[in-house]
Amino acid sequence: MEIITDITLIVNKVCLKNEQQKKALSRYRPKDCGSHYKVKGSLDELDKLVKALQGSSAPPGRRAQPPDDGGFSQVQPAHVSQLVMEYIEQKCVDRLKKIQGDSVVMDIQPDPMVGHGKSSRMVQVAFRLRHDSPDPATRMRCVWARQRFITFYQRTASDFESASFRLSPPDQSALQQRFPQLLFKPGANKQETTVMGPFSYVAQLRAQLSPRTQGSLKRSRSRTPADTQRGRTSPQKASPDPGKDPEEETCAICMDKILASNKETLRCKHSFCKDCLKTAFAYKPVCPTCGQVFGVLEGTQPGGSMSVNKSSTPLPGYESYGSIVIDYHIPSGIQKRYHPNPGQPYGGASRRAYLPDSPEGRAVEKLLRRAFDQKLIFTIGRSTTTGRNNVVTWNDIHHKTSMHGGPTCYGYPDPDYLRRVRDELKAKGIE
Repeated sequence: MEIITDITLIVNKVCLKNEQQKKALSRYRPKDCGSHYKVKGSLDELDKLVKALQGSSAPPGRRAQPPDDGGFSQVQPAHVSQLVMEYIEQKCVDRLKKIQGDSVVMDIQPDPMVGHGKSSRMVQVAFRLRHDSPDPATRMRCVWARQRFITFYQRTASDFESASFRLSPPDQSALQQRFPQLLFKPGANKQETTVMGPFSYVAQLRAQLSPRTQGSLKRSRSRTPADTQRGRTSPQKASPDPGKDPEEETCAICMDKILASNKETLRCKHSFCKDCLKTAFAYKPVCPTCGQVFGVLEGTQPGGSMSVNKSSTPLPGYESYGSIVIDYHIPSGIQKRYHPNPGQPYGGASRRAYLPDSPEGRAVEKLLRRAFDQKLIFTIGRSTTTGRNNVVTWNDIHHKTSMHGGPTCYGYPDPDYLRRVRDELKAKGIE
């Protein structure tokens, strides 16, 4: 089974103490980055390289002894949102299996960081080896599995939304068939259903349940996709215009036929009823089908400041450059009407983040400035680290808040970070 395919291994040059190690490394076509080499490959390929470097480091005539694993078999657990993790467990089963592979087990438990007797919305994800092994390269799979999980979790959480709707059992059954990407579960109030999943699908569901489309839902709730297809090809109906795609004539929001006089097609080529699209855009100006942003997206970040300074200290992985230091300060205040609890006070925050002072790092810094001006960097909600509610928190655009420690400590080196954060910004219309 394919477990992890895109790992970057960093080998410090001071660790290469003999020609045998250098020869073993050269077989993997390393990239020279000054003080270190970068080697990209699959987990199995880099396992072999690590073993080769360890084996060639032993003195002649003496068998190499496995070094201490540095705690790889007992990596720090990840503290994540209970709702997001519940969605991942039920809707992303295959992805979790790939992350774990044959060697690693993920244990999901209540977060012990939250005091006993308190209501927690956090869980702890621990990583351990399925079978004890003295091989450090095998034990490192726990570290790599944790890093891969964190990356996957962050990408899922950045596009995640949870909302409550009043749904009758027949309506819920119909909507579950229509939106297989969403997870439906009973809410705290028995009259409500909690729906969670990718934002674009929740937006489609919200527009589907608007007053204008309620009648459409009741008429079609017993139809399945197969029924719909049979209806399109029924011999009693006229054949569609061969120059048109039948899918483009059905509104993905209300699932009714789009009238020519009420049709609006976006730049991404997806078409909807004008009224349905207006309802969806009133909530968020993105295409309900593909998520492409139209217009300027503005968030719910409270007022504050963003300052940028330069430092000569390089970041791991960017030794040829200095660093960019970003300081955010959001003071405490009173929540507005568009915040979770209007009229209640919220706690402010001061955060520091780091970027390499490279051409790509400087480009990302400008994009982050635009995101801050559009109130997209922070929001008000529950802190994922302390569990406190009504505080300023990050808003799905991930920052490096440490210079060192790698992805598990929100620091460097992390070769893919700049690409990932640009993808997160692009999803919000900033590119």
